[in-house]
Amino acid sequence: MKLAIFTLAIGDNPMYQAAIHSFKCYAKRVGADLIISDSLHYPIHIHQPKYGANPAWAEKLRIGELLKQYDRVLYVDADILISPSAEDIFQEYCDLDTIYMLDEGMHCDRHIEKQLIEKQLGSITWPQHDAGVHYYNVGVMLISKPCQLFNHLDLNSLQAICNEIRFYEQTLFNYVIFQQRLKHQAIDCRFNRMDMFGQDSYLQADFIHYAGKGYAKNNRRRDLQFLKDFALLYKDIIPQPEIQRLKHVAWQQFLEKVYQKYSLPNALIKAVSGACVSR
Repeated sequence: MKLAIFTLAIGDNPMYQAAIHSFKCYAKRVGADLIISDSLHYPIHIHQPKYGANPAWAEKLRIGELLKQYDRVLYVDADILISPSAEDIFQEYCDLDTIYMLDEGMHCDRHIEKQLIEKQLGSITWPQHDAGVHYYNVGVMLISKPCQLFNHLDLNSLQAICNEIRFYEQTLFNYVIFQQRLKHQAIDCRFNRMDMFGQDSYLQADFIHYAGKGYAKNNRRRDLQFLKDFALLYKDIIPQPEIQRLKHVAWQQFLEKVYQKYSLPNALIKAVSGACVSR
């Protein structure tokens, strides 16, 4: 069976580079090809969106193209760190007709997303549970050739709603899955461990997701925390010069952000940051 791991990583962000190191190690271990998209191929027009929207989110459409070449595709966001001891998700979730993702609707309220897209596209039978609605996070997505999700998705369908709803591609994917009654199943949170599950023992998860501020105090420190965790998990796997290089670049990028934020001498900011910011 031909397997692929797919991610989108544009630019020289050291967090992305560290994530790709972890993806390469995992791909080699599970026998998958690693495919990295470093540019945009789906020219979606984001114009005065009502909610935050990123044109890069449309790149997930490439999963459908990859399924023409591969039997199974695992999509992972580039702000995910795969543990060197991670279990084989392809073996863990093996039904080829089923799409596998984390059901974040079990842990946070996603009624607004449901209401927004149904206002645009019409009401459907959206599955619910005691606490709210089911709603999948597409940061980690395992899909196989028999699943027909991408037969019902294209750039035009994303363009039609991208400026009107929140998390436009994720919400549309959920809508189509439920509208078309495609077979779906929630993965365990260890394969998409976000900070909504708390910080205790997060490094023991298989796929650690640093969405938003991740496991840092704020967004500016996210990359530093990612590199700190990467250095700990991969200290005996990735050469130390490469780890230190990535940590140094992340630190310099952090300092540049702080220099721009505060009207204080850079030397003072650097000294205080070095004393107070964990890295």
